[in-house]
Amino acid sequence: MAKHKCGWCVGDPLYEAYHDQEWGVPVYDDDTLFEFLILETFQAGLSWITILRKRENFRKAFDGFDYKKIATYNQKKIDSLLQDAGIIRNKLKINATITNAQSFIKIQKEFGSFSSYIWGFVDGKPIKNKFKDYRKAPANTPLSDALSKDLKKRGFKFVGSTVIYAHMQATGMVNDHEVGCFRYDEV
Repeated sequence: MAKHKCGWCVGDPLYEAYHDQEWGVPVYDDDTLFEFLILETFQAGLSWITILRKRENFRKAFDGFDYKKIATYNQKKIDSLLQDAGIIRNKLKINATITNAQSFIKIQKEFGSFSSYIWGFVDGKPIKNKFKDYRKAPANTPLSDALSKDLKKRGFKFVGSTVIYAHMQATGMVNDHEVGCFRYDEV
């Protein structure tokens, strides 16, 4: 008998694998938090499956999501990214990625890690919601509003409240798996 999964992922093997293995699992390491932050910012205005399908292309184009390298990208690198058909070739989002890498490093210096900073918004542990249907989950919350506002104040770009709430869901800061989903209690 097949396990019940959140309705949003059913029917696409890549989506289902992402749901089953990654989505909603608490992430505390800075490298992975940065990767998800970048992917979420590129997703703004697009579907998550579009980003998932290009994830490995993003990884290759952005030096394995190495924020220290990304923070130093120059115009030559930006121009090459704008020519890379394997990623989303949006100049504003590419420039935002560089700015976000620089701001990410500043937060690490101030808080010891980006993880300490971002998880501080939820007292270090996931918020466990109880939605029976994924469509009942909000697109944003007062908490994602506050986090978005603080990130913007710290120089981040493309980090609106909806993007940040999606980041919180993806990195397990909030558990929005459907109550009946086999992953709900696992994460």
